[in-house]
Amino acid sequence: MTSENPPFTADMQQRPFWWEAAPPYPATAALPDATEVAIIGGGIAGLATALELGRQGVKALVLDREAIGWGASSRNGGALSGAGSLGKVRSDLAEVFGKAFLAELAEEGEAAFERFEALVAREELDCDYIRCGRFVGAHAPKAMEGLKRRAEMINEAGGTEQAFLLPRGRVREEIATDRYQGGMVLLRAGALHPAKYVRSLARAAERQGARLAGGVELLGYRRELDGGFVLQTSAGTLRARHLMLATNGYTGPATPWQRRRLVPVASFMIATEEIGEERVRAALPRLRVYGDTKKILYYFRPSPDHRRILFGGRASFVDGDVTRAGRTLHRFMVDLIPDLAAVRVTHCWKGNVAFAFDMMPHVGIQDGVHYALACNGSGVVGMTHFGTVAAQQILGGSNRVSAFARIPFPTRPFYTGNPWFMPAIGMAYQLRDRLDGWHVKQGGKT
Repeated sequence: MTSENPPFTADMQQRPFWWEAAPPYPATAALPDATEVAIIGGGIAGLATALELGRQGVKALVLDREAIGWGASSRNGGALSGAGSLGKVRSDLAEVFGKAFLAELAEEGEAAFERFEALVAREELDCDYIRCGRFVGAHAPKAMEGLKRRAEMINEAGGTEQAFLLPRGRVREEIATDRYQGGMVLLRAGALHPAKYVRSLARAAERQGARLAGGVELLGYRRELDGGFVLQTSAGTLRARHLMLATNGYTGPATPWQRRRLVPVASFMIATEEIGEERVRAALPRLRVYGDTKKILYYFRPSPDHRRILFGGRASFVDGDVTRAGRTLHRFMVDLIPDLAAVRVTHCWKGNVAFAFDMMPHVGIQDGVHYALACNGSGVVGMTHFGTVAAQQILGGSNRVSAFARIPFPTRPFYTGNPWFMPAIGMAYQLRDRLDGWHVKQGGKT
């Protein structure tokens, strides 16, 4: 397709496809003078914290400068797994943490997935959840070795074979492409409708007594001598016994310690027009969720009704134009699955993903402020789990401290939260993928 014939429908929307069924939750509770727990960030982590606190008899107040669920929690691809997300962008975890501690991290990740499924059932969350498995494509022959290590880690943590490798000759069992050199199938993985999940989580938190207030921004705070907090917000001042931060890729200047440890990166997605389940199955025979091992990775999946394909990736390493990124993602999709060349796009959108410098998620407490941050592109299960962990910390701890709470949260000298270096990193990632033998062909009609 040329610039005169772009890959968009006439009514293409620059907003998440997910919002068609579940727009951000319109919660506008009035601010009280005081609350036991103030949670900043109305996404998955913040709502999971509020839900767990409510189940233990503590009523929390959740604030978000946008509508509840407006951020990445309702914009992501809706793919989820447990320990399968560990090491997605790093191959040196065993060397860095040691095998024993890595095993502890992996076991917690696998247990978090099981607890997530139990949460969905217990709270009767309406989110189109299904355990469908994940396929991770190897973009280069050497990437298979990294997938082999990941599969071994997952299987050791789960106690059964939950992950296995496929050679190149069997890739088409999973996806209609010849681009991947093999891959890994992860059985303990699933898919959901992320916006429905956030909305259902918000309603569950409200049922347990949480108050949700969208359109309220944290401007600053100070800690009192008694250990409590005074919060200055765009809607007034309030006191809180405990303060919890769950802002991830939208962390602002009011919390500079956390902001210095997060790198916000724009991730982009497109949704195709309806092409019918038969064509979707022809492209993605197992109807799983999908990703790959490139530095500039792709992630994609069928829509919950199996009539569309949703495709995402790092189409730009600056907070760029959504339409331009949509064209790039369409080209990536067609390069990967040529049979989709004539398929048009109905929705393009973006959302901020929060990365840590060590590429690991973090939960803990700093100077009295609790936090659950750095989803690193795999936040549905992780942030649900870490929100629950943060709630347990606020309540006084649990029988077992999270392994992730024992990981130092690093920053870099002179970094203040502005990722000015991302264009250079994007160029380096492109070069790395090219050196590995991956290059994007011109997809579609020219």
